[in-house]
Amino acid sequence: MNKHDDYEKGSLSLTGAVSMGTGVMIGAGIFALTGQIADLAGTWFPLAFFVAAIVASFSAYSYVKLANAYPSAGGIAMFLKKAYGRSLMTGALALLMYFSMIINQSLVARTFGTYTMQLFDTKNMQWMIPALGVGLLIFAFFINALSNKFIQSLSFVTAFIKITGLAMLAIGGLWASGLSFESISSTPQATGLSSFLGAVALGILGYKGFTTITNSGGEIKDPHKNVGRAIIISILICTMLYVLISLAVGANLSIDEIVKAKDYSLAEASRPAFGQYGLWFTVGFAIVATVSGVIASVFAVSRMLAMLTKMQLVPHRHFKLPGEIQMHTLIYTVVIAILLTIFFDLSRIASLGAIFYIIMDIGIHWGVLKYLRKDVEANAVILITAIVLDLIVLGAFLWVKVQSDTLVIWASLIGLTAIFIGEKFFLKLHKNDDDDPNYN
Repeated sequence: MNKHDDYEKGSLSLTGAVSMGTGVMIGAGIFALTGQIADLAGTWFPLAFFVAAIVASFSAYSYVKLANAYPSAGGIAMFLKKAYGRSLMTGALALLMYFSMIINQSLVARTFGTYTMQLFDTKNMQWMIPALGVGLLIFAFFINALSNKFIQSLSFVTAFIKITGLAMLAIGGLWASGLSFESISSTPQATGLSSFLGAVALGILGYKGFTTITNSGGEIKDPHKNVGRAIIISILICTMLYVLISLAVGANLSIDEIVKAKDYSLAEASRPAFGQYGLWFTVGFAIVATVSGVIASVFAVSRMLAMLTKMQLVPHRHFKLPGEIQMHTLIYTVVIAILLTIFFDLSRIASLGAIFYIIMDIGIHWGVLKYLRKDVEANAVILITAIVLDLIVLGAFLWVKVQSDTLVIWASLIGLTAIFIGEKFFLKLHKNDDDDPNYN
C-alpha cells in the first residue's frame, strides 16, 4: 500500500504546526462557544475557559508522550492501535475522534454563517446560515486538494491575523468599558456546579484542536520534539486569548445580553465598545478564523481517515472516484460535515462533539496507562488525574443535557451504538491485518 502513501514527510515546520493547531482551536473555541459557555456558567464563564484549559493540559500530556514516541500522519489512530492493537476499541475510539472533528467542522462552518449574517438585515433568511456553512466546506475541499505548503502558508498568515486582531479587540473592549466587568463576578449567580462543569465540557472543545497537530505528526519536521512543542505552545496561546476575550465580552455585555446573542456574542460585544465599525471588524476576524479553522481541520481529519483505511479499521470503496485514498477520504469528510451543517444547530453540534471527544479522550488515557506507560515513560498519577477530570466533566455535562435537551443524549447514544456495532461487524468480516485484495 506504500504506493498510495502520499504524505509529505517534513513538509510542516514547528511554526506551521502551531498555526494549524491554533487555527482549529480559535475557529471553534472563542467565536462559536463563548455565548453557550456563558449560558451555562453565568458570571463565571471566563473561569470556565481557564478550567477547560487545565483539563485540556492534563489530556495533552498523553498525546505529547505518544507523539514523541510514535509520530505518525495517522496520529490518534496510530496511538490507539499501539495501545489496543487492531481491535474494536481502536476502531471505535478512532471513529469517535473522527466524527468529533467532523462535528467541529460543522460547528465552525455554521459559526461562519452566523457571523457573516450579522453584516446584513436578514432576520427572515435563517436558511442562509447553513447555506454559507456549506459553501465554506466546499471551499475548504478545494483548498485541501492543493499542496501542504500552500495550506501551511495560509494557516500561518490567518493565525497571525486572527490572534493579533482578537488581542486588539479584547484590549480595546476592556479599555472602552473602563474595566467594569459588568457580567463577571467572584460570586456565581444562579450557577450550579453541574452547570459550570457542563460549561467546562464545552470549553474543552475550544482546545481539542491540538489533536490536529498529532494527526499530522508524520509530516512535521523533527516530530519527536516538535509535535509536543507545537501542542504546548498552541494551548498556551489559546488560553491567554480565550480568557482575555471572555473578560472583554463580560465587560461590555450583561449575561442576559450574551445569552441572547450566544451564537454571535463577540460581534454583539463589539457594538458598545466600537459601534458599527467594531461589528464589521469583529465579523471580519470571525470570517478569517472560521475559514482557516475549517481548512486546517479538514486537512487533518481526512488524513486520519486515510490512515484508518490503510490500517483496515474502516470500510473503503472507491465508488468510481478518481485519485488516491487520501482524496476519497477528503471527499467523505466534507460530505458528512455538510450534512451535519444542514441539519443541526450550533448548540447541539457542540454538545455532540464534546461527548464524543471526551469519551475518546478517556480511551486514550486508559490505553496509555494500561498498555504503554512504560514504553512512553508516562507518569501514572497524571494519567489517572486526566481520566478523573474527564469523567467528572462528562458526567456533569450529561446531567445538564438530561435536564435540558434529551435529544442530544439520544443522538449520542444512537451514534455510539452505531459506531461500536458497525466496527465490530466490520472487523468480523476482515479478520486479518494483511492487505485484503477484496477490500482495497
